[in-house]
Amino acid sequence: MAQVTTTLSGLKDLTGTVAAVASEELAQPKLDAQGRAYATGKRKDAVARVWIKPGTGKITVNGRDQEVYFARPVLRMMIAQPFGITDRAGQFDVTVTVTGGGLSGQAGAVRHGISKALTYFEPGLRPPLKAAGFLTRDARVVERKKYGRAKARRSFQFSKR
Repeated sequence: MAQVTTTLSGLKDLTGTVAAVASEELAQPKLDAQGRAYATGKRKDAVARVWIKPGTGKITVNGRDQEVYFARPVLRMMIAQPFGITDRAGQFDVTVTVTGGGLSGQAGAVRHGISKALTYFEPGLRPPLKAAGFLTRDARVVERKKYGRAKARRSFQFSKR
């Protein structure tokens, strides 16, 4: 991080300087030693660990190709949405480890993870991804069963006699 030395004449100069330093810190990509960006995506009970690096557009999910793992075209379309919005289709290789939930929840978790990893790799891509809602974690989860109940809310059948 570079030291910036400026003289300030008032409070207006101070706010501009703080904003400039903050934007400079935010604009730095977060990469590991191999030049990859890592992020965790979540949806329902599914958790996806995502690594992206520059490449040819190959997406590997749990050691298998995305066409094999996500057989339904709708799920593959969900995963490709962050690349389509940012015009980065075919520019990144993606490696994903996903666990928990069903295939639909896993696809949502992968999309969330890819979106977060893209913002870490290129911080300038955050505004379009945020506007599309891909950086927001879908917090809807299945309601848990309570004791004294048949299911989450359903009571046991009442018997008068």
